[in-house]
Amino acid sequence: VTHSIPACIGSMTINSKQLDNETPVSVFAVNKCYETVQDGTFFDGSGFAALVRDGYKVRSDVNITLEFRTTAAHGVLLGVSSAKVDAIGLEIVHGKVLFHVNNGAGRITATYEPRGTNSLCDGKWHKLQANKSKHHISLIIDGNLVHTDNPYVQSTSADTNNPIYVGGYPADVKQNCLTSKSSFRGCLRNLVLTKGQHTELFDFSRAFDLRGVFPHSCPGAEH
Repeated sequence: VTHSIPACIGSMTINSKQLDNETPVSVFAVNKCYETVQDGTFFDGSGFAALVRDGYKVRSDVNITLEFRTTAAHGVLLGVSSAKVDAIGLEIVHGKVLFHVNNGAGRITATYEPRGTNSLCDGKWHKLQANKSKHHISLIIDGNLVHTDNPYVQSTSADTNNPIYVGGYPADVKQNCLTSKSSFRGCLRNLVLTKGQHTELFDFSRAFDLRGVFPHSCPGAEH
């Protein structure tokens, strides 16, 4: 077995002597245990998860679905960029969800603005679907659809070749379709990217870089 156990361990004794796990000599990727946990991935607000090391190619169309739960009004959800301007980005800014796309001709944004300022940051699960089909983009939050007009109808392909960054991104990485630098704090689950007939469910425990991210469980709802 080469991977860690997604579990809580307590009251460990060796030769009748109880180990002190409050002050370890060294610690790596160990979080505290919670009374109640839920399925999903916990982002502690300090880091990110990086997926698809050799680069994800958005091109003409992609459909992104995920569920999120947060009490913060700001946070990066997902970004895929390129060395040029082509990119896509999903983020929460001032309690609104923004979906940005740049196919090379200019950035366009679909914005979902909830009725109540904090209604998406209430610590409850919310469903998100972001769709890019050529030059059309749309965003569906909890079943509410937002469209946006795109003046750049000739430009249809986002030629990205960088990893998918979820929940944030490293300081030295450029993201052309994200305005926020705030790492996401909260829980994500069921991240699925679909291109045509190909559907991919991303398992955060298989990320090639995880910082401040605990892939196997979320603490119970924050109050």
